[in-house]
Amino acid sequence: MTEKMDNPFEEPVEIDVVSADETDDTESGDSALARAEEELARHREAMLRMQAEMDNLRKRLMRDLERSRKLALEKVTRDLLQVWDSLERGLGVSDESLTIESLKEGQQLTLKILEKVLQDHEVEIIDPAGQAFDPESQEAVTVLPMADLPENTVIEVFQKGFRLHDRLIRPAMVVVSGKP
Repeated sequence: MTEKMDNPFEEPVEIDVVSADETDDTESGDSALARAEEELARHREAMLRMQAEMDNLRKRLMRDLERSRKLALEKVTRDLLQVWDSLERGLGVSDESLTIESLKEGQQLTLKILEKVLQDHEVEIIDPAGQAFDPESQEAVTVLPMADLPENTVIEVFQKGFRLHDRLIRPAMVVVSGKP
């Protein structure tokens, strides 16, 4: 006899129901039980294998993430060594050939190297001089009354700001114009 069972979460499944008087020997029931136990064991083993595979995948992804962080840090460090070398060369200059102009020139060249390294690693330099004040990327140190400038205009930049990708690393420290 076949009976349909309704489950609100699954499609209806046909189940063969065998009444006690329809079965002659208990061996067919025992073999069905043994088959069900074998199937259960197969499903358990498959589930354990899947769990182990997911755990291995998680560990592999964590190793890959750590490896890529190290490689990114290695590249930044390698590029910053150019700045180091430039500073060392500047310190190695003899006192006889040292002038204020040569010191300034050396600092400017070193700063250009550093700016290039920052740009290569997608660090944006925020220099808002003469622009409208933006509280999202700038920090007003003081407000000076100015009649010849519109209100909330950046007059002076004490410290430039920096943004990595879309994340603000440091706001620009600025002086802003106010009402006279």
